[in-house]
Amino acid sequence: MEIRTFVDRFLRFETTDGDEGEAQSWLRDQFESFGFDTYEWTADADRLASHPSFPDDSAEIHVADRPSVAGVVTFGDPDAGPTLVLNGHCDVVPVDRENWSSDPFDPVWADGEVTARGAADMKSGLAACVFAVRDLQERVEDGELDGLDGRLVVESVVGEEEGGIGAAAAALDNPYPFDRDAAIVAEPTELRCVTATEGTVMKRLHLRGRAAHAATRWNGEDVLPHFERIRKAFFELESERSESVSHPLYDTFPIPWPVCIGTVRAGSWASSVAGTLTAECRFGVAPGETVDEVEEAYEARLAEVVAESDWLSEQPPTFERFSIQFEPAEIDADEDVVRSLQTAMGVTGHDTTDPVGATYGADSRHYVAAGIPTVLYGPGSIEQAHFPDETINWDDVETARETYAEAAVEFLLSE
Repeated sequence: MEIRTFVDRFLRFETTDGDEGEAQSWLRDQFESFGFDTYEWTADADRLASHPSFPDDSAEIHVADRPSVAGVVTFGDPDAGPTLVLNGHCDVVPVDRENWSSDPFDPVWADGEVTARGAADMKSGLAACVFAVRDLQERVEDGELDGLDGRLVVESVVGEEEGGIGAAAAALDNPYPFDRDAAIVAEPTELRCVTATEGTVMKRLHLRGRAAHAATRWNGEDVLPHFERIRKAFFELESERSESVSHPLYDTFPIPWPVCIGTVRAGSWASSVAGTLTAECRFGVAPGETVDEVEEAYEARLAEVVAESDWLSEQPPTFERFSIQFEPAEIDADEDVVRSLQTAMGVTGHDTTDPVGATYGADSRHYVAAGIPTVLYGPGSIEQAHFPDETINWDDVETARETYAEAAVEFLLSE
């Protein structure tokens, strides 16, 4: 099977909403047909409930029929060399089909690009990892490479969009009978070397006013002006943090630690004063900070707004965590896996190999927390991820494939 055929078939699996099982079964079959040793694991919801990324209630963590799979290839004496993991996730976010110009799960190949849900985030990147390992198998068999000792692992994990279910499980409880020395996660980084990822804290705000008939709205207490004051205060704190919290890899971002108020639901009837409001918010966490610290900062700013309002003081808002949390992660640019990747990027013609930061979270944080140095590098752009008509340039996929292979050789020869 050629990589284009592999990607085309992979993209046709609708791996949304926890429905990764069929795709993962297909992937495991492919790994076996390629001569990889295969492994499979399923996360334990109770185990994840004790992890800071996930809800405390294990019933809210859906793990049934969601296996993560891996293929392993050994070179020379595997115990005499290091083990490098090439990681990707097979799950994709849901689609609003009305905003797509084609069926999101029927890939469109045109003008050197492929369009489908998951093309950029991140099935093409995962495929590039698979075929990089296949390329090295062939080079070793053909006698082009001598002296390689160690292992390469290609992982397809589930639930990345839900906090990293498969990766967190692999980080907490090693599914392999060997240790892992480093990892590369194939997120869409525009072929840049990402050594730092931002964290996020998710909070749900609930305000209570007093409903009243529109004809006598002066008898009510509209929640919207109260919300506007809170919203303004949060964005003022965002601006303050952009100045006070610095990191050299984030100087180029106009808003390094962004706030996003993604959903707002207020009122119950068009001719009634809005008496309730619920807003769901995402707050950026810089590398070097903790989720708890940033949460406390926004809670304190909310408390200031409440203290200035008699109504809010008497009807205090609730402001609680919900969904999943992402701790930030960072590794040193001197790590062997970073140097190996940068050397490979030079070989494959990249304009720059300098490390950069990303304003999103990734599964890398789970491995970094487990003591496994992990870097992000992959084809495609985060600006295409989660978007209608998600598209990736095919030349970038081939470049990533070559770069993964060269990075693996550099890393296995580094010890």
